[in-house]
Amino acid sequence: MSEEEKKQTQEEQLESQEENEQTPQSDEEGSDPVKELEEKVSELEDLRLRDLAEFENIKKRLEKEKQQSIAYAHEQFARDLLAVIDSLDNAQASMGESESSDEALENIKEGINLTMDQFKKVFAKHGIELVDMESGFDPNFHEAVMRVDSDEHNEGDIVQVFQKGYKIKDRVLRPAMVSISK
Repeated sequence: MSEEEKKQTQEEQLESQEENEQTPQSDEEGSDPVKELEEKVSELEDLRLRDLAEFENIKKRLEKEKQQSIAYAHEQFARDLLAVIDSLDNAQASMGESESSDEALENIKEGINLTMDQFKKVFAKHGIELVDMESGFDPNFHEAVMRVDSDEHNEGDIVQVFQKGYKIKDRVLRPAMVSISK
């Protein structure tokens, strides 16, 4: 074979290979790989859409549960305070039953003391406590509404408490309103 014939044979083989690569080939069963890939893509698209829909449903369900949690967050706290309301109702009812004013005052005093004890128990149960006054003035927990001269106190000490402060765990619900010495 001459050089020219070899070149021509090689070129024909290359052209044949290019044609084979461009046209889809069928295997023995007659299935088309392009069709198989299209079906696989279709299946994957369907699966993706289903997963996306499931994700959206989960997101909506979680949002609904979040809204319900927010709406009913204080349910247990309110339920615990119902006993305190009952005590106040009982104290109020006992005022009308008393025959003498001394007896009425004693009943009122007892009712108020019981009610305060119940409030303290409910607050403690839910992590609500008084702001500490003994450790001195702390601007994070106390609000100084006035400064007074005092020979009995050091400068910056709490002289008088106008309104008690409360905190829930580490957060201040209401700072204590105090006067401090100059």
